[in-house]
Amino acid sequence: MEESPINDPGKAGKTHQQAAENNVPKSGERPDQGAAPTNDHYRPDPQHERDESVIPAPDVANAKYHHPILAQPPEAPTGLRLEQRATVAAGVTAVLKSMEFSWGESGVSRGTQVLLKMNQKDGFDCSSCAWPDPDDHRSVAEFCENGAKASASDADSKPAGPEFFAQHSLAELSKMTDRDQNNAGRLTHPLVKRPGDNHYSPIAWPDAFQLIADNLNALDSPDEAVFYTSGKVPNEPAFLFQLFAKMLGTNNLPDCSNMCHESSGAGLSPTLGLGKGSVTLNDIYEAEVILIIGQNPGTNHPRMLTALQKAKKNGAKIISVNPLLEAGLMNFKNPQDFMNPIKALGALLGDGTQITDLFLQVRVNGDMALLRGIMKHLFEAEDMNPGQVVDRGFIAEYTTGFESFEQNIRNTSWEDIEELSGISREKLLEAANLLARKQKIITCWAMGVTQQRQGVQTVQEIVNLHLMKGAIGKPGAGTCPVRGHSNVQGDRTMGIWEQPTKEFQDALGKEFNFTPPYEHGYDTVEAIKAMYKGKTKVFFSLGGNLLAAGPDTEVIAEGMRKQKLTVFVGTKLNRGHLTTGETSLLLPCFTHADIDMQKSGQQMTSCENSMGVVSQNKGVLVPLEGQMMSEVAIISGVAIATLGERTNIADWVAMTENYDVIRDHISRVIPGFEKFNEQLRQPGGFYLPNGPRERKFTTKNGKANFTTTELEKFQVEPDQLILMTVRSHDQFNTTIYDYNDRYRGVHGERRVLFMNPQDMADRGIKAKDLIDITSHYKGEQRTVEKFIAVPYEIPKGNVSAYFPEANPLVPVGSVAKVSNTPTSKFVVVTVVPTRKTVGAPLEQRLAVET
Repeated sequence: MEESPINDPGKAGKTHQQAAENNVPKSGERPDQGAAPTNDHYRPDPQHERDESVIPAPDVANAKYHHPILAQPPEAPTGLRLEQRATVAAGVTAVLKSMEFSWGESGVSRGTQVLLKMNQKDGFDCSSCAWPDPDDHRSVAEFCENGAKASASDADSKPAGPEFFAQHSLAELSKMTDRDQNNAGRLTHPLVKRPGDNHYSPIAWPDAFQLIADNLNALDSPDEAVFYTSGKVPNEPAFLFQLFAKMLGTNNLPDCSNMCHESSGAGLSPTLGLGKGSVTLNDIYEAEVILIIGQNPGTNHPRMLTALQKAKKNGAKIISVNPLLEAGLMNFKNPQDFMNPIKALGALLGDGTQITDLFLQVRVNGDMALLRGIMKHLFEAEDMNPGQVVDRGFIAEYTTGFESFEQNIRNTSWEDIEELSGISREKLLEAANLLARKQKIITCWAMGVTQQRQGVQTVQEIVNLHLMKGAIGKPGAGTCPVRGHSNVQGDRTMGIWEQPTKEFQDALGKEFNFTPPYEHGYDTVEAIKAMYKGKTKVFFSLGGNLLAAGPDTEVIAEGMRKQKLTVFVGTKLNRGHLTTGETSLLLPCFTHADIDMQKSGQQMTSCENSMGVVSQNKGVLVPLEGQMMSEVAIISGVAIATLGERTNIADWVAMTENYDVIRDHISRVIPGFEKFNEQLRQPGGFYLPNGPRERKFTTKNGKANFTTTELEKFQVEPDQLILMTVRSHDQFNTTIYDYNDRYRGVHGERRVLFMNPQDMADRGIKAKDLIDITSHYKGEQRTVEKFIAVPYEIPKGNVSAYFPEANPLVPVGSVAKVSNTPTSKFVVVTVVPTRKTVGAPLEQRLAVET
């Protein structure tokens, strides 16, 4: 066993004082990452195990008349103002906005303290995206505008305590916008809503734990409970959460990954052996060509732009594939340059660094066809230049399935490719020419790929491209799914998964001396269905906001109302806390930025970023006055109250008093975490094993596998459009900071629909007209009212709207094949001017309003 700091309480939370360069890979080198991990195989296609019965479409438009507590954001306009779309991301405006949010939420002193410690080696991990930090030097301001907003929100100095909830009923709170709910302040005391109540009121922590225990122990089966996790949850509480659920006897562990990068894992695992990306940040700098597909880094991962800027300076070419012309894909002014007297003037003037060399404005859901077109061109180039385009040596040594794949690509017609992608054969040739003679190729992707019907197969086509070029397992080359939340990847590593492997369960059971369940549980979509059908009685959410993150908002709301108990662990109020079960608990916890003091001293947790680096997370702010607890302490309190003598109570107490005890357990359960406590105390953390990074493919056959996919053709009616949902710039996941989206020129409003001007003209719709949007799925309809039409540069036949406002249009049954991810990037809709006759009868509306 490793020498653990648990033997010396004085070491708790301390970092080894060693030179940072000792564990920093040099440019062009592979990082020290230990042995290749065990596999994480997905079932080939688990669709037949899932509930395929149809859930009827809810009455989305009239739900506001049926339920006084609104599950959807209110429809009242907040004041739309339109400007020209921006062509440059970041710059001085980003600096000013960062300061404005940080100081406005938490004050100058508290806000500055947070910013200076965010993403530092001895600080805390940004609670927003999972973009990695540099291995070597980190700037004083190692954060972006949206990271500053997230941390400012976490560091909010306003309390939302018992007095606030005594003044506002759940119905009143639901009529607030999502922005105003978030800005109400930090949750400070445990609260309960009892049967028949319309207010949350105080409850003591022991009583809250006992209430949860009583409900869980009264279940006919542990599978009547659902344990949902947010990607913001660090490794240590995530490990305890899944441990408790499995000790209770269920694998019902849905999480936000089911709705985002599940398609990435389902595509990467059977092809490369690991459901994670294979590159490091240094590889981005080394790349010769970078493809960015279905991703908007300027808003969703702004620090990625710094890496792209460095790659461009090193000579990289960048191909961007997106239905929307996003500012972050065009030009970038690095805010760090304003701190450099030599660069400051240049950063202030001009357009900054051009990011994209070739922009392919693909149709929504057309990425798979586009990739086939590029590869078809590459095969034609190989025919003319044998041995110079396709890496046949790599293919022969490391792969299987090439012949079938090659034939599949060659047999795909140019007519299908152009029709489905919306990109001409000539334009695709430009992309192929950039790739033909290169092997240092990286492909980055996000929700624009994974939330399509064929999201998994599109990821597999990305892998096919890399395998045919030999562009993996070498410096400057590989796959890069960019994760959207700080520890969504780490939570999966910790065992938050509804379909855990036998190897993981065996190790967990051996470590804690119990028999874990081996049957697969509910993922997010299956959990929503089960809740709606009354198959579950307890919903326990560790962070997150399933109501706003998931599809079919009103179906989720109805499922919540059917629960005997809903439990929400969180830091700030959100809409999901208001649509509750018969009894509901709202339990306040610390943020990443809060100092977490336990019996052994200040604690630290850890997070895993998009590139498999695990680093420490150590708070710097004294928590607000109140009764907040750490996530670890809350989970342990629930576990002890629920399991009693069925578990080792002393171990749960020890894990709460010193998180090093948790990490010692993890080190014996999860491959790659050997000497976890020691490695975590290295400045910058440590790399987890990554087989594909070293051409060690831990698939079942030990090879990297080409995939022969089927290209689905879809048809819509003449008046139908394809909707995709996106974030605004003043938003991170479901958290709304403000009503603006300045990069797209939208200010003061979120209920907007971006439309091609010709599609608007065809429907008699003018800019700023009120419109109703109806989605169509298997003969069913869902309608949202009073959106505002905004003309935009988007392919004809496609439209776009923000989530969560547009989520009620996404059918819970419309999912990506294999991964079961909701198809938020492919919703068939019709759009008409708002009709005054839409809505419930007047007497029904008056009854609810009264």
